[in-house]
Amino acid sequence: MKKNNVLINVLLIIIMILVVIACVVAYLCFTHDVKIVENKEELPIFSEEEYPKIDGSTATLPLAKSFKANFTGTDIENIDITHSKTHNAYVNLINKDADLILVTYPSEDELKLAEENGVELEIVPIVKEAFVFFVNKDNKIDNLTLKQVQDIYSGKIENWKDVGGSDEEILAFQRPENSGSQTGMLELVMKDIKMIEPPKEMISENMKNIIDVVSDYDNKTNAIGYSYYYYATTMYSNDNIKLLSIDGIKPDYDNIKTGLYNLQTAYYAVIRKDEPENSNVRKLLNAMKSERGQNVAKEAGYVQNY
Repeated sequence: MKKNNVLINVLLIIIMILVVIACVVAYLCFTHDVKIVENKEELPIFSEEEYPKIDGSTATLPLAKSFKANFTGTDIENIDITHSKTHNAYVNLINKDADLILVTYPSEDELKLAEENGVELEIVPIVKEAFVFFVNKDNKIDNLTLKQVQDIYSGKIENWKDVGGSDEEILAFQRPENSGSQTGMLELVMKDIKMIEPPKEMISENMKNIIDVVSDYDNKTNAIGYSYYYYATTMYSNDNIKLLSIDGIKPDYDNIKTGLYNLQTAYYAVIRKDEPENSNVRKLLNAMKSERGQNVAKEAGYVQNY
């Protein structure tokens, strides 16, 4: 009988040890799983109803959709955002028809419009961007100096042979006044140099069109155009164009990130400066600048700014 009692006690001790071990293992597994879930999915910052009204340029539409999808926990396929292009976005912000816009830097006309309406703009860089020039892939030219670009668009250089290319007239396409690309061209490239007045057919009304005409204008390879890096490489890439190096530096992700490619700009979040500190608009602005927001931007193909 004594033997049986000893055996029972031993079995009970073993069972208790196994129970303790099982509890420890279960606890570790549970907490491990929780960490995995927490790292995998970030909690929404906004409900869809409280998300501010967004507008912007063509090239920032994927960025705006990516931000809203992440910050509201919504599948990006179900995100309904439209952008009315740069100038209209500024008009909508000034008229309070938009709360925050994702755009290039305002033109003089847009700054004047804001002042006339008593609106002070707060302009915050969100992602880095670069201004790029492109030619047909069969054009012999791979590099231009900034001075050569200025001379082409001011009318001083009219033939590709003058910059080391073929003996062909340069067809220098432009964008309309107050478009984001034209503002960038004037402020980043031409500065105080006056651009040549182009024929009407040499003005491309949208960024898609300027890429298309440079890739194949009347079966010729002598056109040149300009846009922003993200649009030309990600949003509307075309195998029949190539981006030019400027002063020997290629416009690629690393050179833009480090600032080596010096035709640098940004896409900005612009709000009205009198927006209250505790508003959802400022909450959204801060989320865009945060590590989470910058990772969202990078995943969408943009160059992080912070």
